[in-house]
Amino acid sequence: MPLILQREQVLEVYAEAANRKWVLPAFNAENLTTSEAILAAASEYGRKIGVINLPIIIGITNNYKYRPQSVYYTHTRQWDIGLKLFLEDIKVLTSAGSPFAGLKVLIHLDHIQWDDDQDLLNWDIDQFSSIMYDASTLPIEQNIEKTAAFTKQYKDIIYIEGACDEIGKAVAGNGNNLTTPAMAEKYLHETRVDIIVANLGTEHRATAANLRYHRELAREITERTGPCLCLHGTSSVPIDKLSKLFDDGIRKVNIWTTLERDSSTTLFRDMLENAAKIIGRDNAEKLVAEKLVGTSADCNNDPSLDYYTTTYRQDIVFQRMKEIVTSYLNLFFS
Repeated sequence: MPLILQREQVLEVYAEAANRKWVLPAFNAENLTTSEAILAAASEYGRKIGVINLPIIIGITNNYKYRPQSVYYTHTRQWDIGLKLFLEDIKVLTSAGSPFAGLKVLIHLDHIQWDDDQDLLNWDIDQFSSIMYDASTLPIEQNIEKTAAFTKQYKDIIYIEGACDEIGKAVAGNGNNLTTPAMAEKYLHETRVDIIVANLGTEHRATAANLRYHRELAREITERTGPCLCLHGTSSVPIDKLSKLFDDGIRKVNIWTTLERDSSTTLFRDMLENAAKIIGRDNAEKLVAEKLVGTSADCNNDPSLDYYTTTYRQDIVFQRMKEIVTSYLNLFFS
């Protein structure tokens, strides 16, 4: 199935999801391993539940200062090269003959900055399914003005997500500046975006002590705006607290941090368990002597090509990411 890029197609995907009471998950990626893990998990899960054309969203940020993912896509550290490669990877992975060709794959531009991403905004927007236009570095009234202008220009072309937030106030207060129902209603009415990112307590820039999903607030906002909320910072919420998001008016969730964080833990453990196979006995014993690792680390085996290749490391990350993605799919497509 071709990529879902046209606005009308995207609207149909969201409408079908709403009819099925699905919350659409958007997983961000900044490398091929992550992209393929997302698609592999979606393909396997779709077959399991009998929906081979399962919708799945793969996102990427550009010059978002908290994580410029297209910049990190290649070691050139040039966002345009990284973004072009990301797009080509997705096209190839979803092309005819690929095991993922049956999926409905949407490409999301996440946290596209109103100022730092101007060069990207001059690209052909038809290459993407949706865009989060992020003017949250501005005071809220200017945010609304900028977002409304963007929506007026592009809403006939692309599905638009808006950031009903103001970073300055949240950072100055060193905590969560939660979105009020009145502000969410005003923002949606004046910007005319399709879906809004309200600060529901999981905001990326909040302090750890303040991170908590405010379900009742989501429901209060939904009463005034209708079900059009996107939850960012989903990785900060324990997965057992994410049930019934559909009933809260959440229609999309963004997920990335947990993919990298939790797969890194799995990789690190496996490398310790196979330390000598990776770096040799002498080097493993030095790490133990320096107390950088414990005595249970492997110091007994000979080094092996199977263990010190990039393929070895990527496969562990790939398999763990698949497990993580599947856990969310099981939650949001059940």
